[in-house]
Amino acid sequence: MRQSQLFAKTKKTAPKEAEIISHQLLLRADFIEQSSSGVYRFLPLGFKVLKKIEEIIREEMLAVGAQELYLPALQNKNLWLETNRWQTIDPPLFKFKDRHQKETALGSTHEEEITDIVRRRVKSYQDLPFSLFQIQDKFRNEMRATGGLLRTREFLMKDLYSFYADEKDLLNFYQKVKKSYFKIFKRCGLKAICVQASSGTIGGELSEEFMVFSSGGEDKILICKKCGYGANIEKAGEIKICPKCQSQLEKKNSIEVGHVFDLGTKYSQAMGATFIDKNGKSHPIVMGCYGIGLPRLMATIVEVHHDEKGIIWPKEVAPFNVHLIPLSFTRPGRVEEISEKLYRDLLKSEIEVLYDDRDKTAGEKFAEADLIGIPVRIVISERTLKKNFVEIKQREKKEVKLIKSGQIKKYVK
Repeated sequence: MRQSQLFAKTKKTAPKEAEIISHQLLLRADFIEQSSSGVYRFLPLGFKVLKKIEEIIREEMLAVGAQELYLPALQNKNLWLETNRWQTIDPPLFKFKDRHQKETALGSTHEEEITDIVRRRVKSYQDLPFSLFQIQDKFRNEMRATGGLLRTREFLMKDLYSFYADEKDLLNFYQKVKKSYFKIFKRCGLKAICVQASSGTIGGELSEEFMVFSSGGEDKILICKKCGYGANIEKAGEIKICPKCQSQLEKKNSIEVGHVFDLGTKYSQAMGATFIDKNGKSHPIVMGCYGIGLPRLMATIVEVHHDEKGIIWPKEVAPFNVHLIPLSFTRPGRVEEISEKLYRDLLKSEIEVLYDDRDKTAGEKFAEADLIGIPVRIVISERTLKKNFVEIKQREKKEVKLIKSGQIKKYVK
């Protein structure tokens, strides 16, 4: 895309209320914009990153055999009354009445909806197992929205639900999903750890969170370096000694990037989601639930991958693969000719490129390029073209390489 046509206006400073680095940089680089407290607009650059994250998650969910669906944001009150969560879920639901004075709510989670779908279709053990997922907006009536995209009132979330006849088989799938989560976070450039967690108002037999160490994180976890034990302080309390090996625990700030639950039969029992086994006996379906908040994951990537100049996007989630920057562009000549040709060649090779065709100084172009954080920068200037070279620099590194112009596509790939 030509940068002269990109709908983005970068800023030199972030608003005072933006306290953590991901919030500051995403606002300054014009990836996002606040609409109201805890509600954000995703502008073209931000939306591209969000869709890249979404596709990574979708690929890994399909790889574990899950099927995708899409559930309504408007919630059926009667379903929530069946599970007794209409009044008890925390944070509370966004509730309102329609023009017929019928009370409804915006979905913060979808256990009731998915259980209702399943109980209408599953009759026998032969109908099991299966897993269903969606990527959809969620609405959380938070008391306090903080940290930019880390704690919002409206956000895009992937939630996966699994349905099994017995606990043993469910736990096997649960472990399979955990492995897929590690793949997702690795592809997003993050090193996550899995720790014990509180089930909260979701409930269930077992709950674990995926955490990424970050000074900007509001979650505090306890880690044992000796045996690998880890737990959220919410779950473990203020203990100092590891319950597994009695070693000293270390407290760390972190960001939760994923949460998995063994729900057991909590929802199936409450809502009558049962199946008939081989012997003709009825049992409640055993369920699991697995969530990832996409905007929070996006913010966590920035918390981990940045420097004093701006964002450093990992390759798989970057809005573009290459930032093409010609210098001395105001005078038509060889720089313009080579730049235009290279831009077309990169597009033909299906390499996503942002082409800075604007009439700006080199300093302005480089500062914006560092802020936006595209992984590879190609600079074309009269000085390097005299020797038939172009400059290539990886955003995460300081050194600049000179390569032959004919080798660019090979290098980028």
